[in-house]
Amino acid sequence: MRKILLVEDDISLGETLNERLQRDYEVSWAKSLSEAWSLFSKTKDYDLAILDVGLPDGSGFELAAKLKATAPILFLFLTAQADAESRLQGFELGAEEYIPKPFHLKELLIRVKHVLDAHAPTRELQLESCVVNFTQMSVTKKTGQIEYPPVTDLKILQLLIEKSPRVLSRDEIMNEIWGVDKNPSHRTIDNIIVRLRQLLGDDGEKHIRSVRGVGYQWSTEEAT
Repeated sequence: MRKILLVEDDISLGETLNERLQRDYEVSWAKSLSEAWSLFSKTKDYDLAILDVGLPDGSGFELAAKLKATAPILFLFLTAQADAESRLQGFELGAEEYIPKPFHLKELLIRVKHVLDAHAPTRELQLESCVVNFTQMSVTKKTGQIEYPPVTDLKILQLLIEKSPRVLSRDEIMNEIWGVDKNPSHRTIDNIIVRLRQLLGDDGEKHIRSVRGVGYQWSTEEAT
């Protein structure tokens, strides 16, 4: 399920948005900049942040810049500041949408869906040595041979790609794939990474990088 960080200090509006968004997404609701930063610091794997510009302890613009500097994240602004200068500031920060208040709830839901659909999870990965299909959970080699590796292995590969260029710790990978209630060992993650590198051949060695003391990363840069 896609994860949304909702930052809105208006209790009535926040409750309405939180209740409706939770029907389709996993939502964390913060009522201030400091609370939002606290939530984000605990887990940076949100797909989208919905940010009110006017917060009691700062600006949504300030928060957006802080989030972007820490991890890749999509965001849109909700604001009563509908002047051109404010809109430009929002888009210069990289906002996907800038929605003036008041707005129709259905309009917001449609815009949220459009933003997330436009950045949908990777369905296919084309490499020099093979093609990985994440829908069929298969790998087609250059020879035409089709392999069906363990589904968990490909889910971890997909996770690394979607979170790139972030480095994911073993604990983050475990929580994303197995959930917090199940805790395979770090060695299990390491073994899966070894299998993925073998599966992808030269592409695996090139793109799946180990960051000592931190975890693993999918890199599109050439190794040096």
